[in-house]
Amino acid sequence: MHIEAFRAYCLTKKGVTEGFPFNKSTLVFKVLNKMFALTSLTAEEFKVNLKCNPEKAIELREVFESITPAFHMNKKHWNTVNVDALNKDDLFIELLNISYDLVVKGMTKKDKKLLLAM
Repeated sequence: MHIEAFRAYCLTKKGVTEGFPFNKSTLVFKVLNKMFALTSLTAEEFKVNLKCNPEKAIELREVFESITPAFHMNKKHWNTVNVDALNKDDLFIELLNISYDLVVKGMTKKDKKLLLAM
């Protein structure tokens, strides 16, 4: 998957916005102001930080060399996926969906209701 397809897919999800809250080169996708995906626009390889439940995060790191503890994130809950090296678009989309769903699951009832109404 290329970064343009990644961006387009993220923006199809309900309540998602994109922005550059940290610097001009780190693209962040949020659902109702909660991050679920981050990527660098200047890195040589296309890598994305995604949220993951702790047990699954460890399992993925053991199976795939292209999935590592996330750089500059809580390594218990975030993985960095080297999308270029992974070369499995279906798995990447699954991990992206898991990240989005985990963030939505952790929202308040009020925010969940707001998201549902969108």
